[in-house]
Amino acid sequence: MLQQTTVKAVIPYFQSFVAACPTVSALAGTPRDDVLKAWAGLGYYARARNLHRCAEIVATEHDGAFPQTEGALKQLPGIGDYTAAAIAAIAFGAPAAVVDGNVERVIARAYAIDTPLPKAKVAIKDRVAGLVPAERPGDFAQAMMDLGATICTPKTPSCLLCPWSGTCAANAAGQQTAFPVKAGKKARPLRRGHAYFVRDGSGRVLVRKRPDKGLLGGMTEIPTSPWREDDIAAEAQQPVAATYKRVPGLVRHVFTHFELELTVHVARADGAAPVEGYWVDEDQLDGEALPSVMRKVVAHARAVGA
Repeated sequence: MLQQTTVKAVIPYFQSFVAACPTVSALAGTPRDDVLKAWAGLGYYARARNLHRCAEIVATEHDGAFPQTEGALKQLPGIGDYTAAAIAAIAFGAPAAVVDGNVERVIARAYAIDTPLPKAKVAIKDRVAGLVPAERPGDFAQAMMDLGATICTPKTPSCLLCPWSGTCAANAAGQQTAFPVKAGKKARPLRRGHAYFVRDGSGRVLVRKRPDKGLLGGMTEIPTSPWREDDIAAEAQQPVAATYKRVPGLVRHVFTHFELELTVHVARADGAAPVEGYWVDEDQLDGEALPSVMRKVVAHARAVGA
């Protein structure tokens, strides 16, 4: 959960999640749709899908116990270099080089590594690997991450409090905030689309499930048109035949690689749901696996479109 998400945002999700799934076996036995519902709002939903699949593999192929080496851990869904090293070092005491964004900043400053990220990652990890002690490597990993999070911060590092200030190359040069060097960011493209908030005569709302693969895979959504950089006709993408009313304003959402603007349309349509959709009681919508962008659509339709 902490990958790409702040501690403050994660805490309530984590508490409710581990209460519902206190063990790997419990998580493995939980339907994936329920896992996605518990994750709804946290974003980066591939994490939830991978977490569930990882639990299934650990429960069925490893007798409920995680493998203890970096190589074996990286064979599990959703576990990459950083997570594998962190588990190996912190959980199993292996001398693994754990490198997150905070550690990258500490090392880039300590050694004045001027290669821009992400190309500098290899050199940074090599430096960390040379520092990992044979004893208490997990404590070392956590100390490095805490050093970056609390003292060697991005904008105003507390160098007077830093135990490495005497040997830090960036501190010696008075150029702490010049490191790490980052490559220029590309502008996010803007995509547009239409969302269709459809009620029937029984207090239900039309929803559908997104494909398992791809953005927001497996999540529940208010039906939408494709999201494209060019304009798309609203009428050609309507999920059911009805008279639609355009809601004033737009729903805006920022994804990692693009920005999205959705025009919301509301309608009433009685009868059967389309093949790729189903009806949900409107008062149960909050319990569905709606990602944040879809919760924005619902709120906009209710507030403005009624």
